[in-house]
Amino acid sequence: MAQAHPPTTSSLRPSTLRSGLAPELSRLRARARRLCRNESDALDLVQDTVARALAYEASFEPGSNLHAWLECILRNLFVSRYRRLGRERRALAALGDDPCSWIHSDAPPVLGALGPHAESALSGLSEPFRRVVELVDLEELSYQDAANALGVPVGTVMSRLHRARQKLAGKLRDVEPPLAA
Repeated sequence: MAQAHPPTTSSLRPSTLRSGLAPELSRLRARARRLCRNESDALDLVQDTVARALAYEASFEPGSNLHAWLECILRNLFVSRYRRLGRERRALAALGDDPCSWIHSDAPPVLGALGPHAESALSGLSEPFRRVVELVDLEELSYQDAANALGVPVGTVMSRLHRARQKLAGKLRDVEPPLAA
């Protein structure tokens, strides 16, 4: 029984696409520069074009016009990006005009705005737990910002916040608010 040997590098033949890709790069870059009018965006477009061409290498027909096929991919990617950018701009403009949108953040609530029972329960927590609740829940800082302010890792902030919320819930559950008259 004959053993199958892996192909050697001399027996591997590069595909028509791969062998013809390198000479086309300068033409693709020039076309991308004309479309994008920005060197960085043009280079990104060429890179994405090459990646797309390699991903769809099986659909390329050897003997057909490689340059035209690559130009078609480049143009389609450019148009898709241009349209997406337009949608993003319109969405941001709409959010900017909406007084209820997330762009217009309200001032963070002040600690004095808490009800007496909640304020009492919060002040009853130990310093590390109380401080993390104040930063994350009341001042609406991100976990990372709270961790930086406290000088602890993000995981510690998350753990303390979880335990502090559990303690607060227990304290608030034990205290019955007075009935409204």
